[in-house]
Amino acid sequence: NLPNFQVPNITIDSKLKDRLDDRVTLLTSFDQMRRDLDQNGSLKSIDKFNTRALEMLTSDRARNAFDMSQESEATRDKYGRHKWGQRALLARRLVEAGSSFVTMQMQNPGVKGCAGNWDIHAVNGHLYDDMRGRLPIFDRAVSALIEDIYERGLDEKVMVIVAGEFGRTPRINPQKGTSSKIMQPGRDHWPGSMSVLVSGGGMKMGQVIGSTTSNGAYAKDNKLDPNDLLSTVYRFLGIDQNHAFLDHSGRPMPILPKGKPIAELS
Repeated sequence: NLPNFQVPNITIDSKLKDRLDDRVTLLTSFDQMRRDLDQNGSLKSIDKFNTRALEMLTSDRARNAFDMSQESEATRDKYGRHKWGQRALLARRLVEAGSSFVTMQMQNPGVKGCAGNWDIHAVNGHLYDDMRGRLPIFDRAVSALIEDIYERGLDEKVMVIVAGEFGRTPRINPQKGTSSKIMQPGRDHWPGSMSVLVSGGGMKMGQVIGSTTSNGAYAKDNKLDPNDLLSTVYRFLGIDQNHAFLDHSGRPMPILPKGKPIAELS
């Protein structure tokens, strides 16, 4: 969020450029010897990763992607002048620079009264105070990201998923806070139901898929699970969900044990 924010160590000092070139030449000669001995082509994949790592250091592409000063003040304000907003903006910049997968962590938003993460048991914090501080920041960052993606015509090739690991208990569970030492509201872990936000990916938007019981405790209609979400993501990325890798004993291990793409999004 600082005006002069920079990500360290994504470029090399000009004084080290010649030394780096010499080392790359030496590495190439060693790799050629190893490649002559390689029988299964495994070194080809290693070469690809080495090349990409080197390109990050020697090209302007990565440095420009992390250069937030290229964004207008209005755009940065739109996302919110806080960690979550600027992370969401950086995520969009990384996608535009060619990143195929970006993870954005939404931990402590830096607001007084908010816990370090979303694990709002009563012992960790006051649920209502936490949500009053957290949700406006969350809404601003996520809505700005989604709006920006559509305005820039990226919605066909970018899928945004906002999710946690599980839901929270439908019933408030008051306990004494570890720090506050007073009784306060909280919600505990709950696997019976949860919600996930999906946007973009060239899919059908503007709908709510499925429902829960009246108290929000369990899935009721059109029950889905994480495997269905993963199947949807794999299809979007062009990955065969039936693909399997062999473990060390030679047994096939499927990348997805079950699940199918969410039909309503197609």
